[in-house]
Amino acid sequence: MKNICPFCDPERKKEKVGENGAVFALEDRFPVTPGHMLIIPHRHTADYFTMTTQEIQDTEDLIRYLRDKITSEDPTVLGFNIGINCGETAGQSVMHAHIHLIPRRKGDTENPLGGVRGVIPWKRGYKHI
Repeated sequence: MKNICPFCDPERKKEKVGENGAVFALEDRFPVTPGHMLIIPHRHTADYFTMTTQEIQDTEDLIRYLRDKITSEDPTVLGFNIGINCGETAGQSVMHAHIHLIPRRKGDTENPLGGVRGVIPWKRGYKHI
């Protein structure tokens, strides 16, 4: 039996928590923080760079909607990371385009300095002047 993409699986799509045109949102099954969401095109496509202009616009609108929903429901959320992994070398583990929306709370990490730069640990704690 052929493996089905986890984001194309009709059973997984039933778990969607939001939708906007060409994209939908799911809760991440391995969340970095509570409320971690994935924004995913309905169309199976490899990564962000293969998404259509419409899919990208719908993604941006859904991210803003989810941000507002999350912050209105949880006042401890004070920031967000938005992350996109494109290709195995960049850490993509599901080869269907998806964008991570990760709510951030004060104290959820010892030192958040550097944010997404932390994918390369020794690049995280830089200081700019």
